[in-house]
Amino acid sequence: MGKNNSYEGKGPTQRQLRVGETIRRALSEVLARGDVHDPELNRLSITVGEVRSSSDLKIATAYVLPLGGEGQDEVLKLLSRNKHEIRKQVAKKLTLKFSPELRFQLDQTFDQMDETRRMLNQDAVRRDADAPDKATEG
Repeated sequence: MGKNNSYEGKGPTQRQLRVGETIRRALSEVLARGDVHDPELNRLSITVGEVRSSSDLKIATAYVLPLGGEGQDEVLKLLSRNKHEIRKQVAKKLTLKFSPELRFQLDQTFDQMDETRRMLNQDAVRRDADAPDKATEG
């Protein structure tokens, strides 16, 4: 049996997307309200950018980022340390038959957007982008 990764081959199903978004909302609420009994975790403001569910919906990977991007390693350790309690709190808010195992990764989306902006602002790239497309000239 291969890895149970929802993004291998074809994209996620509508059900995976729906479950992922439901978990994202519940997880965001749990973290924002400080429902977990860990003062170190509760003092942080954590954004949950996306949650991806495996094809069997047993594993949910949450892509998170601390406010301002500071303390990323600490956030992952704190979330990992509290993942069982977080899972229990999230499960209370879900209407699923079972609560998926939660995994946490840093959300790289903002870094990628910043890097793309930086690249697009380079003189050589702007010059190439502004040049007429030779393939469409007649």
